[in-house]
Amino acid sequence: MKNILYLLFFLVLAAGFFGCSNKSEYPGYTKTKTGFWYKLVEIGEDGAKCQFNDYVTLDISYKTMKDSLFFTGRRKFQVSRPEFPGAIDECLTMLAKGDSASFILSAADFFKRTLSSGLPSFLKSDSKMMVNVRIQDIQTPAQYEREKEAFLTWTEDFGEYEQTILKQFLEGSKLKVKPLASGMYYLPIKSGNNKGVSIGDTVVVQYEGRFLNGKFFDSTRQRNDPFQFVYGQQWQVIKGMEEAIGLMHEGEKALFIMPSDLAFGRTGSSTGIIPPFTSLIFEVELLSVK
Repeated sequence: MKNILYLLFFLVLAAGFFGCSNKSEYPGYTKTKTGFWYKLVEIGEDGAKCQFNDYVTLDISYKTMKDSLFFTGRRKFQVSRPEFPGAIDECLTMLAKGDSASFILSAADFFKRTLSSGLPSFLKSDSKMMVNVRIQDIQTPAQYEREKEAFLTWTEDFGEYEQTILKQFLEGSKLKVKPLASGMYYLPIKSGNNKGVSIGDTVVVQYEGRFLNGKFFDSTRQRNDPFQFVYGQQWQVIKGMEEAIGLMHEGEKALFIMPSDLAFGRTGSSTGIIPPFTSLIFEVELLSVK
């Protein structure tokens, strides 16, 4: 009953506030007054919608209009008041915790104005793209700060502990390599060609991630599913992976040891797989640079 009432409310709101139209260029989608298209896919149990300045945790994916997936991941960030009509932040304020929806947006606006990055080479400046989201959690700024303060109090000694564990691992492995300025360790395994990586390039990589004890937590190689993304964009990869790939050349394979401030930091991964203050090892092979 709650879901039915919520659906009716949403449809009335969409028709009145967002400018609902029965004549859609995209079947199943409705156009808003500010120019983007949306389709509600699933309704959650919580009717309180996201507000500007809230912190939202969501699963997000990008697709071309031909339904070709080119990014998927989980992200947490603060929703800002949009600087232009049809920004992704405006889309998110239509949704509550547990809701999922699909939005059709201007690709140029999304990449250049929202992500402050270049447009992928396979998208034209006048292209549309699909952004699919599912809201996992919504926190007010006050809730976020309370959680952050409590967590930092609990973990205040973890940073020193991590450094001890990393030092013991390096000594036990007898690695004769010095850290880079960032603190990351770079150990080339196989040389590539002379083609490096620049901002805006589309790169394809295979990687395996494991803890210092050797236990794997992720592997594109085992899944037989190379990871492709546009280098230099926000929300794509962790800071350490961005730095690592920027050091490599096409065809190269290398091992990287990353302290937590280059990986998932003091909070750990949003999935809970990576604990806070955890150094990680990544074996990365840069398959192609486009």
